[in-house]
Amino acid sequence: MNTMPKHIAIIMDGNRRWAKEHGLNTKLGHKEGAENLKRLTRYANKIGLEYLTVYAFSTENWKRSEEEVGALMILFKTYLDDLTKAADTENIRIKFFGHIESLSLTLQKSIKKAIEKTKNNTGTTLCIAFNYGGRDEITKAVKEIAEDVKNGKVDIDDINENMISNHLYTKDEPDPDLLIRTSGEIRLSNFLPWQLVYTEFVFVNKYWPDFSSEDLDEAIKTYEKRNRKFGGK
Repeated sequence: MNTMPKHIAIIMDGNRRWAKEHGLNTKLGHKEGAENLKRLTRYANKIGLEYLTVYAFSTENWKRSEEEVGALMILFKTYLDDLTKAADTENIRIKFFGHIESLSLTLQKSIKKAIEKTKNNTGTTLCIAFNYGGRDEITKAVKEIAEDVKNGKVDIDDINENMISNHLYTKDEPDPDLLIRTSGEIRLSNFLPWQLVYTEFVFVNKYWPDFSSEDLDEAIKTYEKRNRKFGGK
């Protein structure tokens, strides 16, 4: 790959519709989606991708049924514990961003363990957006900067894009080069609105559980053909 993206973001969409089309309950759709993330993370590490950021659970997903959300939380903890073991042996680093502190203490413990156990790994960094909303992230950043202005730590004239970026969850990562959304939907759904301003988009008409390593290769090839101008000619 000639111009391999450094950072790929994925909106993993379509688990529920995949389950419905296969005559399965929603829980099994999410389970297959979690298994596919394991496969794709391993493949990303194999091809040398530096960062992979995935949209796992949004702040809006709490509006789903209590039964579905409860099943998702149990599934995610089980998946995360398994992923942590595999990631550590395969040199994959795991990071999280979102309102982690509002999750159950059990899930918070698994998240902290995943971060701590893999923090020194040097392969692909898997960034999991969990209980995340893009507008909420920007609002949080604005409040933090406003508090610094109020306390005299920052002059209002010093506020710039770089300062705002440094107050976001993703302050230590480069902005995504490529965004992939599965399931045929063509929208961002409140995912990384600040970070995606110059990202290349690829929309795939497949549900997430069916998205394969070959599909990832095709998305990267599409990216390689793009001429990224960043506002220039």
